[in-house]
Amino acid sequence: MFLIVGLGNPEEKYARTFHNLGFLAAADCAELLHAKFKKKECEASVAEANFKGEKLIVARPMTYMNASGRAVKQLMRKYKAGPENLIVIYDDYDLPKGHVRVRPSGSAGTHNGMRSVIAETGYTEFARIRIGIRPEETNVALIDYVLSEIKKEDFELFISACNRAAEAALAIAAGENIDLVMTKYNG
Repeated sequence: MFLIVGLGNPEEKYARTFHNLGFLAAADCAELLHAKFKKKECEASVAEANFKGEKLIVARPMTYMNASGRAVKQLMRKYKAGPENLIVIYDDYDLPKGHVRVRPSGSAGTHNGMRSVIAETGYTEFARIRIGIRPEETNVALIDYVLSEIKKEDFELFISACNRAAEAALAIAAGENIDLVMTKYNG
């Protein structure tokens, strides 16, 4: 059993912002699994699939980014998922735009959504897949940048990054060694 969580913000006005790349990657996971986000539970929108003979849950917290941990904690409890069964996908300002970085564990860095996940669950030892959003020019305040809409000329780059993040999440859920997944998808 795996729980894949894409972080983002629930309102339509955030749909095409950098902070919603986790939501977009979660949608890609669901699409690859031929699953639909049909259920609302644990303060999240949830898609359920059978993957490689195991239950796989893809979720998008509806709590807003800075409280994502509440939904993750509830989902872990409901589905009896330990940190070894959790994969979180989110945007990361510390990586160049369009880069994907898979890690087996780590800190929250500058990401408030991940701070919430770590604070609520008490774990740092879970897989995370970060999608880089750092622009070449960094003269914009971080909060303004992450909530800004992705430029039209960059949208395909981020769609591709979200798709790679989804593929990486499913590779981990399929039991591939995380070091091999990192080698294949990082960069």
